[in-house]
Amino acid sequence: MHRIFTTAVKDVYPLYVTKLERKGHTSAELDEIIEWLTGFDDATLRRHLDSGTTFQDFFAAATMNENVGQIKGVICGMRVEEIEDPLMQQIRYLDKLVDELYKGKKMEKVLRA
Repeated sequence: MHRIFTTAVKDVYPLYVTKLERKGHTSAELDEIIEWLTGFDDATLRRHLDSGTTFQDFFAAATMNENVGQIKGVICGMRVEEIEDPLMQQIRYLDKLVDELYKGKKMEKVLRA
């Protein structure tokens, strides 16, 4: 089992926020990405962050967006569409979406609208 699976989402969340804020983005935009990907509403996302839910439990509770198959490309040296472990792929989907916003992609494109 990879170490990230048992890491609390709340421990990584501030790192995503810091990364996005460096490019003028907000935590609200990060929340929008997470909510689009997982199907969580704001209250559910907050509950997971407050309770220290692990990535494994976080994605087990999620209803992944039907358009996740459109997320393609390389993140952390891996093509997200070729990652075999479903949980690792879901985590990398999140990484990829955050990275796309960070690199200047418009939110509509990030969310595959």
